[in-house]
Amino acid sequence: MMFRWPITVYYEDTDAGGVVYHSNYLNFFERARTEWLRALGISQQQLLANDIAFVVRHADIDFRKAARFEQQLEVTTTIAETKRASLVFDQQLVDTDGQVYCAAAVVVVSVSLSKMKPVAIPPHILQEFKQGER
Repeated sequence: MMFRWPITVYYEDTDAGGVVYHSNYLNFFERARTEWLRALGISQQQLLANDIAFVVRHADIDFRKAARFEQQLEVTTTIAETKRASLVFDQQLVDTDGQVYCAAAVVVVSVSLSKMKPVAIPPHILQEFKQGER
């Protein structure tokens, strides 16, 4: 299963030359993962109330082509791997022709906020993502 989230490149996303600043690609990917949770009916507020948060542990990023001011792009997100307390997301920022601007493998870990240690991903969430794993 692939999740798609539209991205418009705003002026605030760019450097002085109108090119997306490198750290903003991570913001685009974060937004897409958050919106996927929301689309699945998973409330991050509820997770936080239950002492659970998802945090990025590692990101392997490949900047392939500069995205520019006012472009209409899309983040595609798939699950590459699920484990008891972590997920690996494969994400790409692409244009309407499928040209890849940036690709990343992002490892996200479920943690107890009070202890800042890994905890099992709640079973209902893990099941949702296992259904989408390639």
